[in-house]
Amino acid sequence: MSTREQGAQSPTVESRDDLIGWIAAGEKPKAQWRIGTEHEKFVFQTGTLEPVPYAGPAGIQALMQELIRRYGWIAIKENDTIIALKRPHGEMGGNISLEPGGQFELSGEPLETLHETAEETEQHLREVLDVGEDLQIGFLGVGFSPKWRLEDVPTMPKQRYQVMTRYMPHVGSRGLDMMYRTATVQVNLDFASEADMVKKLRVSLALQPIATALFASSPFTEGKPNGFQSMRSEVWRDTDRRRTGMLPFVFEPGMSYARYADYALDVPMYFVYRDGTYIDVAGASFRDFLGGKLKGLEGMRPTVDDWSDHLTTLFPEVRMKRFLEMRGADGGRWQSITALPAFWTGLLYDEAALDQAWHVVKDWTAEEREALRDDVPRGGLRTVFRKTTVREMARQVLRISRVGLKNRRRINDKNQDETIYLAPLDAIAGNGRTVADELLARYSGPWNGNIDQIFEEFAF
Repeated sequence: MSTREQGAQSPTVESRDDLIGWIAAGEKPKAQWRIGTEHEKFVFQTGTLEPVPYAGPAGIQALMQELIRRYGWIAIKENDTIIALKRPHGEMGGNISLEPGGQFELSGEPLETLHETAEETEQHLREVLDVGEDLQIGFLGVGFSPKWRLEDVPTMPKQRYQVMTRYMPHVGSRGLDMMYRTATVQVNLDFASEADMVKKLRVSLALQPIATALFASSPFTEGKPNGFQSMRSEVWRDTDRRRTGMLPFVFEPGMSYARYADYALDVPMYFVYRDGTYIDVAGASFRDFLGGKLKGLEGMRPTVDDWSDHLTTLFPEVRMKRFLEMRGADGGRWQSITALPAFWTGLLYDEAALDQAWHVVKDWTAEEREALRDDVPRGGLRTVFRKTTVREMARQVLRISRVGLKNRRRINDKNQDETIYLAPLDAIAGNGRTVADELLARYSGPWNGNIDQIFEEFAF
C-alpha cells in the first residue's frame, strides 16, 4: 500500500470535476507509456521460521536500517518511526514499503522495458538477501502465509493500518487475513485517452481470473492444504465487497472517468491525513467530504492528496488511479515477478493484441465474469468456462500476449525480445501444473506433510 510523506498541503478540491480531471491527467502518449511493477514478500526468521517483528536487533526496522547503511536508501518516517524507504533524488530504484503484517514490498520505478524490470528486481532481491543473510532473515514469495495463524503475525507501526484493522471486521470476514497474511505481484500500466482506458480496463478486468489461475501459489493455510489454488484470491471475495470485485459498471454503456469517480465517491473512506496524523473516519463518504459534511470534520474540504489517498484504498481486481493496476496475481518467485508485467504488457500495450484480447471477452456476460472470478480461486486452470477450461483460455491469451511483446520490439543486449519473460507461464499453461500444484505435490511427497520445507525450497 502507498506511503504518505508529510509536506505542503496540496490544492483543495473545489468540485467533482476536479476529481475527474485528476484521473484524466494520467493520460500519456504511447511513447511515454511505462511499466511499474510491485511485489511483496513474506519475511521470516530463518532459525525459527516465525514471522519477523518490527523491532529488535533482527527485526524489520533493523533490516531497513541496514539497507540504508549499505545501499544508500533514505528513510521515510511517521514521527520517528521508519515505515518505508526511498532512493536519493535522481536515483532509480523505486520505494520499499511495509504491508500490515511486515510483508516487504518493492514499488518499482515506471520503466520503459521488461528488461529493465528484470534488472530492477534482481538488484532489489540481491540487496535484501545480502542484508537478510546477516540478520538471519529470509524472504518467501507465495500468495498466502502457508504456516502462520493470524494471531502470530506482528503488526507494523503505520497509522493507516491501525484504522483499517479496526474497520475490517465490520465489513467482511477475511479483511484481516487480506492485510496480514496475503502477498501479491502487481503491475501498473498507462492509458492514452478515455477510450483507451475503457478498453484496457474492460479487457484486464475480464481476464484477471486467467492471471489468478496462472500465478496461483497459495494452497496452504496454517500448515495444511486449504482446498484452493489461490487462497489469496479467495480471501478477497469476502474482504469488503463495496471496494472489491469485478466492477460490472465498467462494461455498461457510458463508462468514463466520471463513472469511475462516482463509484469512488461512494466507496467508504478509511481516514483523512492531516499534520502527520491519520484521522479515523472509516465508513464515511468521500461525497460528504467533498461537500464539507464529513461527520466530526464539518467544514473541512478534501485536497487533491486526499483523493489520491482514497483511490489507493479501493481494491477491485483492476484499480484505476492515473494508471491501471492489475491486482489478480499471487506473490511468487524471481521469474513470476517479471512474468506478470510481461503478460499484461503484451496484452495491453500493442493495439493489435489489445483488439484480439477484446475479441475474446467482449461477449462475456456480467454473470459469466463473476462466476469465473468466483470459481478460479479453487479450480485454477481446471475451472470450466463455457465449453472450455481456463487452461485453454490461458494458452490462447498467452499467444496474444506473445504477439504483443514481439510487436513492441524491445531487445536486450543478448538480442532477446521481451517474450523471454513469458517462459514460466508458457510452461504452466502447457502442462497445466501451477506453482500451487507443485507445492501440493511436494507436500504430499518428499516433504511428508511438513510445511516447514517451503521455507527452505521456495524462499528467494
